[in-house]
Amino acid sequence: MDRCSGAEVEVRQAVAPCLRIVSSSRDSAEVTEALRTIIRYLEDGNASASEKAEFNRAHYTRVLQVLVSSLSSDWFHSLPDQDRRELWDGFFLRGPPDQALLVLLDTISSTSDGSGLDWSVSVLENFLSAGRVGVLLWSRCLETNGRPDSVQLRETILTRLSALPDLTANRLRTHTPARFLPQQYYTHLARDVLDTLQNTCRALRAGQDCSLGFVAQLLGKVCMQGHGELVCGTLAPRLSSLTRSDALWQRVSCKLLENVPDRWIESVIAALINHLHGASALSRVMGNLVLKNKKVQFVLTQKLLLLQYQHPTRLLRTVLGYLALDHDRRPLLKQVLRSVCQVWSNSSAVRHTSLDQQLYVSKALLLCVNLLNQTEIQELREELLQCMLGGVQCRLDSSTERVRRMGMVVGQCLSQKMDTPTSQLKFQYEANEESRELLSLMEPQSEDDDDADDEQQPDDTLRPQPESSGQSAEGQSMTSQPPAANHTSAKPSGHSSDSELDSDDELTPYDMSADQVKQKVTPPRYVRDCLEALMSSDDPERVELSLQTAEELLRRNVSTAREVSVQFGKVLLHLEDRYSTAGFHTLRQNAMVALAVIHTRPVVEYLTTEFYSLNYSLRQRLDILEVLALAAQELSEPITDKKAVSRPVAMAMTLEQCGEVEHWRQVVEKRIQSKTRRISKGASQPPKATPNRYAPVAGHFFFPLLRNYDRPQVTFDLLGSDHLVLGRLVHTLGLLMHLAVNAPVATQMGKALLDFVWAIRFHADEMVRRGVLFAVCAVFLSMPSENLLLELSDDLVETRAWLADVAESDPDADCRSLAVQSLVLLEKNLKTHLQNPSLQT
Repeated sequence: MDRCSGAEVEVRQAVAPCLRIVSSSRDSAEVTEALRTIIRYLEDGNASASEKAEFNRAHYTRVLQVLVSSLSSDWFHSLPDQDRRELWDGFFLRGPPDQALLVLLDTISSTSDGSGLDWSVSVLENFLSAGRVGVLLWSRCLETNGRPDSVQLRETILTRLSALPDLTANRLRTHTPARFLPQQYYTHLARDVLDTLQNTCRALRAGQDCSLGFVAQLLGKVCMQGHGELVCGTLAPRLSSLTRSDALWQRVSCKLLENVPDRWIESVIAALINHLHGASALSRVMGNLVLKNKKVQFVLTQKLLLLQYQHPTRLLRTVLGYLALDHDRRPLLKQVLRSVCQVWSNSSAVRHTSLDQQLYVSKALLLCVNLLNQTEIQELREELLQCMLGGVQCRLDSSTERVRRMGMVVGQCLSQKMDTPTSQLKFQYEANEESRELLSLMEPQSEDDDDADDEQQPDDTLRPQPESSGQSAEGQSMTSQPPAANHTSAKPSGHSSDSELDSDDELTPYDMSADQVKQKVTPPRYVRDCLEALMSSDDPERVELSLQTAEELLRRNVSTAREVSVQFGKVLLHLEDRYSTAGFHTLRQNAMVALAVIHTRPVVEYLTTEFYSLNYSLRQRLDILEVLALAAQELSEPITDKKAVSRPVAMAMTLEQCGEVEHWRQVVEKRIQSKTRRISKGASQPPKATPNRYAPVAGHFFFPLLRNYDRPQVTFDLLGSDHLVLGRLVHTLGLLMHLAVNAPVATQMGKALLDFVWAIRFHADEMVRRGVLFAVCAVFLSMPSENLLLELSDDLVETRAWLADVAESDPDADCRSLAVQSLVLLEKNLKTHLQNPSLQT
């Protein structure tokens, strides 16, 4: 405690309670007050400098993390837009930009689709538009003494800044805002670098020390990643213009390039040379860097001239002219000439290199020779003579006309430089565009036009105009126009009194009859937002809107729904009607059905497992059975097209309606009529099998429900007192069996269902007995005749006797009717089996 300064203790004591309130409180007013307490430590706050420094060092990142975690809270969604921009956005736009950038990018990368992601993206756009990247770069320039965390933090920030378009595009994909696209982002980043260099020049003139290490590393990393054309396309022309008459700018520019790490310097140098017009511009921007940095020397004297050949002739002029401009660099020009002569006269290189590369080396050779003065030519005469004789001879021996012409043109140009007019080589060849270009390289170069393009660049492009200026000017003109119109229109009525002008009797009132009350909470637009609201929100209106839109969101966003299907089903299954929501059970049931239809196997596996789990109410178990039945109905609909679009259930059936017996009795009657043979109509055709989505997953619905029915549990006794659930279970199994007609698994399902209902066929409750008879009818309708009779071969007599007894003496009329129908179906299957000889054993 003794080592803690007063500012450290004071800030910690003030910030810690506020963070607890923001992270745990559900009172919007209390959270707002806590945020206003913390915001005083940001830029433009009324806290002391030492308190702000301590807050930025130890608390700022934690505050941002707490704010990010509150994106799904009720108080965040209830904040007005103005307060949200001030109290939430302000923390990201008025604090240390490096920490804010890291938190925003981490949030975007880790946040699922939803309003929280949208808001984070919006804040990052404002972060870039407000020039916070420039503030970040300048703050790093002022850090002449490295901080303990500077190495790790510097590398992280460099990675995020240089790859921001990639990081955002990987998460947002086709929804990436234009501000994050490489074309816009790296152009604005180059302008921020220019602003930082401008601030550096001002600081140096004021006697303040600055460091360009971070900016140089950022420039190198961006160019290394392949964005040098975008960055240097903006940076190079401005540097060329600003260094023309300002020695301090030349010093700053050279220092920037000196601080670029060697592993990235090649990308920076190549991009700069491509966008600098003339050797003098490159000399001003780069200085004598080629003499200080061996990697730069290798790039300029070897790689760009001998190892690569895709560059335009302008780059060759710039590089070789740069080496020739300064007396200290001219030895490198001689060194380049010797290397080029060696390559050009090598017969093996003529045979094994492409024509384009040979042309590129020929251009470099002629440009080098053209930059030499007479003293240097005499000094290098022996090398040039050997190059000319050897190179021309091996090219004249080539069978390719283009190679021969190239040798003749270069030999003739070298001879003109070295020999007297009477002893010069002269060749006869057919001139073309290529030969004329080679000859033009020997013309003297004028330095006056090197920077012509740079002079056309206006100086006011150094600082980009803020995007809001256009909007504000437009808004200003729009707001200033009505008063002018009112003023001109009021001139003719100048004799009118002020009371007449202020009167509103002649104004037509607005028609507000169709106005609607604006909701405080908007419905969720994303599946994950809907799930978050149902899971953790205490706002009744938000929960109701989420429940109302759940089914539509799930069916519209199938891929996202599949990612959270089981979790969403768990939340819906445990959801309680705490706010007396209208149609709560129907809305919840339809959403669960949508989940089961969209992601069938995981959701059905979860529901069937939870049916026999502990600590569930009878209402929840009945809901599981209803959801399984409705989902199976929807999946069993014939596939009429190839679109895998799930359709909602027309109307969910509540437990109180309990109309399944009559409904399925009608279905059974229709199926019986379709299977009944009538002599007058001829033999009936079997129902045509059509593909559906239920047949492949029928077993996942059916067999898990038969797994633990005979195991009594603490809160659930299916074969004991909970006969209501037993009756509904048997009805559901019968429905699943009926929907599986023509499915490959129908035989196994029928066998298992008959074994199950046979043990409870004499149950005391009539609902259970109705379910048993309904299940028997479903088996008789869905199982193939041969498989059915094979299964009942040992108990056929007993089964007929039981059905006859029920049809005659059961006290329940529905049971008697279902027993009669079962007997009819059994006799029908028996006759079919006996009349078909191929089915007899």
